[in-house]
Amino acid sequence: MSRIEAVLKNLKSESRKALIPYITAGDPAPDQTVALMHTLVRAGADIIELGVPFSDPMADGPVIQLACERALKHGTSLRQVIAMVREFRETDTDTPVVLMGYLNPMEAMGYEAFADAAADAGVDGVLTVDLPPEEADQVAPLFAERQLDPIFLLAPTTTDERIRAISEHSSGYVYYVSIKGVTGSASINVEEVASKVAHVHELTALPVGVGFGIRDAKTAAAVGRVSDGVIVGSVLVDTIARNQADPEALNQALTDLLHPMREALDSLAQ
Repeated sequence: MSRIEAVLKNLKSESRKALIPYITAGDPAPDQTVALMHTLVRAGADIIELGVPFSDPMADGPVIQLACERALKHGTSLRQVIAMVREFRETDTDTPVVLMGYLNPMEAMGYEAFADAAADAGVDGVLTVDLPPEEADQVAPLFAERQLDPIFLLAPTTTDERIRAISEHSSGYVYYVSIKGVTGSASINVEEVASKVAHVHELTALPVGVGFGIRDAKTAAAVGRVSDGVIVGSVLVDTIARNQADPEALNQALTDLLHPMREALDSLAQ
């Protein structure tokens, strides 16, 4: 059983929902990323999605695009991101870490070299935005051999046939994109999400995490009622941008944002 599967199974046994924050590695500076990851855990994160900075993040809106630019100005590479996970694992062996990014850096590093390094460092899952499962033949066996969960995206427009196909190629959880558009681009329609996620649950046994559009405790709780976990990205990355000059203020701001989401999700189990 993977670390992701174990965490989600344990949460389900307690009728609790996963809180999955996203930050971009290397933003605001590479030497701050591991400390921010620990801050997220202390604030209530169950799983961390760690973004690999890329020059053309096509699924992301301006907030995360700018985060990638800041990280790349510092020269943050895929190998450095993996090294950050290794450092994180020195003091946290429990919290799953999912690398989220795009195919090009993996391809440049070499799929097998990437899989080896990621697994050795303690990475638990990989979400590659621009790699559909139909084209994952080269990487899927490498991930399976190293117990790296491949995680794929579902959109509001995804057909039933494709939901089933994606689920067959996935493990850990599936990531349901709650809006049509890029990250941070619109407000979430909880009724539509509830209807779609309920239907997705009919087609897959995997947990369903919902991302895009979750901004505060209220929306986290609303989405948590209908899903297995909430994925929070742009609002955290924007908080990093606004507090990048003051590390102490940054850590406090992230805690002040994330902890109420944790409390709101936990209130659903009461």
